[in-house]
Amino acid sequence: MTTGSPPSGYAEAYAAWRADPAAWWATKAEALEWQVKPRRAFDAEAGVYGRWFPDGALNTCHNALDRHVLAGRGNQAALIWDSPMTGRQVRYSFAELTERTARVAGLLAALGVRAGDRVIVYMPMVPEAVIAMLACARLGAVHSVVFGGFAAAELASRIADATPRVIVSASCGLEPGRTVAYKPLLDAAIDLSPHKPSACLILQRPELEAAMTAGRDHDWAEAERAAAPHPCVPVAATDPLYILYTSGTTGRPKGIVRDNGGHAVALATSMSMLYGVGAGDVFWAASDVGWVVGHSYIVYGPLLAGCTTIVYEGKPVGTPDAGAFWRVCAEHRVKALFTAPTAIRAIKREDADGALMRRHDFSRLEALFLAGERCDPDTVVWAERLLGKPVIDHWWQTETGWAITGNFRGLGLFPTKPGSGGKPSPGYDVRVLDEAGREVPAGTIGDLAVKLPLPPSCLPTLWNNEQGFRDAYLAQHPGYYTTSDAGMIDEEGYVSVMSRTDDIINVAGHRLSTGAMEEVLAAHPDVAECAVVGVHDTLKGQVPLGLVVLKAGVAKDEATLEAELVRMVRDRIGPVAAFKSARVVPRLPKTRSGKVLRATIRRIADGQSFTVPPTIDDPASLEEISALVAPR
Repeated sequence: MTTGSPPSGYAEAYAAWRADPAAWWATKAEALEWQVKPRRAFDAEAGVYGRWFPDGALNTCHNALDRHVLAGRGNQAALIWDSPMTGRQVRYSFAELTERTARVAGLLAALGVRAGDRVIVYMPMVPEAVIAMLACARLGAVHSVVFGGFAAAELASRIADATPRVIVSASCGLEPGRTVAYKPLLDAAIDLSPHKPSACLILQRPELEAAMTAGRDHDWAEAERAAAPHPCVPVAATDPLYILYTSGTTGRPKGIVRDNGGHAVALATSMSMLYGVGAGDVFWAASDVGWVVGHSYIVYGPLLAGCTTIVYEGKPVGTPDAGAFWRVCAEHRVKALFTAPTAIRAIKREDADGALMRRHDFSRLEALFLAGERCDPDTVVWAERLLGKPVIDHWWQTETGWAITGNFRGLGLFPTKPGSGGKPSPGYDVRVLDEAGREVPAGTIGDLAVKLPLPPSCLPTLWNNEQGFRDAYLAQHPGYYTTSDAGMIDEEGYVSVMSRTDDIINVAGHRLSTGAMEEVLAAHPDVAECAVVGVHDTLKGQVPLGLVVLKAGVAKDEATLEAELVRMVRDRIGPVAAFKSARVVPRLPKTRSGKVLRATIRRIADGQSFTVPPTIDDPASLEEISALVAPR
C-alpha cells in the first residue's frame, strides 16, 4: 500500500455530492462559458433516466479553444504532435489551433455540414484528426471517430448507422515496419454501405498518396487554404457531440452517444479533481483518438482545462525502444501520464530493470494513471518502485466517458491499494449486486452496478437505438446501470474490478474470478503478461487455463514453470480453483487498445468457431494461440 495525503478532501467532496448532486454539478458548470446558462442542473423526467443541464446552450469547441485565446493565453502550446514514425514534432499554440480549426470548420460547412449532421473521422494519429473533431464541435455537427485502419466491413456498418454527410480520412497510417493504405479501405466501405456520403475530405500524407475519386473526394490541404474561418455555433447542452461505436453482441455496433453540456462539465472537473492538472500543465494520454480515452483525454479534457495535450504517433516499445514513453515525458515536460496497463507491461517486459527509463529526466512527471483493463498489482508495484511516483489505477468505460472510480490528486491522495481501482468518483453511487439484484456483503464478488441517475458525460442513450440501450444496460438490474464488470467493494470502500462478468467462471459450482488468478500468475518473477480463461470441462463445468508470456531473455523449462504457477494459485486461492494448466505463449492476442481477447481465446480452447475481431492488433497472434491451446 502506498500512502498519500489524508483523504479528507475526497471524503468532503463525495459527501457534498451525495447531499445535493444537482447543486454540486451546477457549481462545476460555472467553470465553463455558456451561451445560455442552465437554470437547472438536472431534469429527472427527460430521456431514459434524466438529462443534465437541459435548458443550457454552449459550444464545446469555444470552451476548448477560443475561450483560452480570449483569456490571453493564445501563445501557450495547446497541442504537441510527436511522431517517431515520421521523425517529426510539431507544436500548435491555442491561437494557431483555433485558427486551423475555424478554417476546417469553414471547409466542412462549404461541403454542406450543418449542426446535427454526422461526420465520420477515419484518421491516424496526426494533428488533423484532433482538428477535424474540434471543427465538427465548432459547427454543432456530430463526429464519429473510427479507428484508422479498421476493416472495410466494420467501417461500412458505422457509415450505414451514422449516415454521415462527410467522411474525413487520410491516405495512410504508419505502423512499425509497414504503411497502411486507408483510402482503399474507405472506398470499399463506401461501396458496401447502403448510405453514401456526399463528400470525402482526404489528408494526403507524403508516405503514401491516395487516388482520388472525382466529384466526391477533396484534398484537405487545398480545401483548407481556400476556406473561410467559421464561428462557433451554440447548441443545446443535450445535443450530441459525438457517437463512438463499440462492438455489439447482436452484430450491430452500439453507438454510444455523448452530449455537449454534461460531457464538458464532467471532463473539465475531472482534469483538476482526478488528474491534478490545470491550465499550462502538459498532460499526455498515450492512446488513440479512435478510442474513448483519446476522445476524453487527448482531445477534450486537456483542452477544456487549458492544458497542453500530446498526440503521439508511435508505440510504447519498438519506436525505437522501451524508453519511448520516458523520452516523450522528458522532452515535453509531462506532468501526468495516462496509458493502458498493457503498455506498461510491454515496457516492463523489455526493460525490467529500468535501464532505458534511467536515461531520461522526467522529474516533471508527478503521476502515472492506468486504465483500460484491470492492472495486476505486480505491475503497479514495479512502476511505482522505478518511477518513484504515484501509480493510480482507475476504472471507467466507453459508456461513461470518464472515471467511475479512482484516486483524486486534486482532492489530496488517499492510500492506494494495488489491484484496486480506488474509490467512487463524486457522481457515481457504485454497488455490488448478486444475480437477483441484491447487494452483497463487503469483499464479496458480484455484478458492479451504478445506481441511477448516471452523472454528467455518461451515455444518455444509444444512437437510434433507445430500446437497445435499455436492454443492454438497464434491464438486468432495474434502477441501476449494469457495467458488465464483476468485482467487489471492501470494507474501506475500495472498488476492485476483477473481470468482465463473462470472465467469472463456474468451477464445480464455485464462482471464481479469472482476474484473481491472473493476479497470482503476474506475480511470478518470470512472467511479463498473462491471461486466464475458463474452458469447458465435462466434470467441473469449467476449469481455468492460464496463458503466460515470459519476460525478455527468460528461458525456462515449461513443465517446471507450470508446476510453480499451479502451486502459487493453489496456495493463494486454494484447490477449489482447480488450476492445473499454464502454457507459455509468445504473445497474447489483443485489440489495438490493448485489451486481451479473452472471449476469443476461450472459444478457441473450447474448439468452437470464431471470427477474427476487427479490433485485433495482430491477427497472427490468434494463429499462434490456436496452435497451442485448440483441442486436438
